[in-house]
Amino acid sequence: MNPAALFAGGLAAGLAAGTASCAAVQGGLLIGLVSPSGNPHGPSRGLPPVAAFLTGRLAAHTALGALLGLVGAIVQVGPRTRAALLVAAGTAVVVLAVRMLRRRSEANCAPAGKGPASESGRHPPSSACGAGSPDPAEPGGARPPALVRAAALGMATIFVPCGVTIGMEVVAVSAGSALGGAAALAGLALGTAPAFAALGLLLRTLASTRLAALAGIAALAAGLFTVGSGLRLGGWLPDFSLPQFGSPAAAAGRALTGTDGVQRLTIWATAEGFRPGIAVAAAGRPVEIAFRTKDNRGCTRTLAIDDHDVVLPVTGERVVRLAAHPEGRLRYACGMGMYVGFVRFERSS
Repeated sequence: MNPAALFAGGLAAGLAAGTASCAAVQGGLLIGLVSPSGNPHGPSRGLPPVAAFLTGRLAAHTALGALLGLVGAIVQVGPRTRAALLVAAGTAVVVLAVRMLRRRSEANCAPAGKGPASESGRHPPSSACGAGSPDPAEPGGARPPALVRAAALGMATIFVPCGVTIGMEVVAVSAGSALGGAAALAGLALGTAPAFAALGLLLRTLASTRLAALAGIAALAAGLFTVGSGLRLGGWLPDFSLPQFGSPAAAAGRALTGTDGVQRLTIWATAEGFRPGIAVAAAGRPVEIAFRTKDNRGCTRTLAIDDHDVVLPVTGERVVRLAAHPEGRLRYACGMGMYVGFVRFERSS
């Protein structure tokens, strides 16, 4: 496929669908761009760290796309591994957010006049309660270590892909060339760049104001959301969201067996989840599931089922064939771990 067309497709996907989903999963990493001390006169308002984050993100996505296009799906991360990476990334964001809130609280509660003395023997005004303290690692601007950290955080986003990223990774694999794969993921990174830039600048600006606590709480929520997504994707949480029979979302669909002995199910992947939420099939027989979509640009366009990633069209159908399963329940989830569905295998009568 033409690299220019792949780039345009990635750019369009990033602008149209990637902004919300990628920002929700990866945006918490932007908390690492905030100056640890929250110094209002330091680099917290600066553009360079945000630019470094975006540059690192673009470089990592381009390199990954080239690798996928060159060697194929062998380098793709499986759903369970991706779930573990989501949990790790979310935990890191939670730790950074808690540290930010704690330091802000300490700065607000420090008694006036307790800061380091100036040459005149008087305490500088910045040591007063609530004013914060200078960041010795970043005096007067973003020094290279801060920019390196920002670039590394941007590169780390490839380890916590959103649903749109997974879809573009499949496109990169199908491109069959390093240039085509690089073009697809580079377009995606650039398409989502405006949203990340705005979010990063907003977060850094809030961190140097009285609304710093709000920024910390938002980052904490983002981290917990990412952890929860990883746990749901990996199936490591109790299924509290298990749909109940009788609800519109969970009305059980029962498989129909064809003359070839294969059971067939139809499941709709919608922006609100999978319909039906519970499907029923006979144990011990192969199953074909037709996942259908209609103008779906949400995270259910990608799903992990039977330890495999499946990418669905915006509008259309894709059939997934499953081998015969024993009696029990098969759980699947969207690529971000937000929505789950179930196939219940019953003993045939």
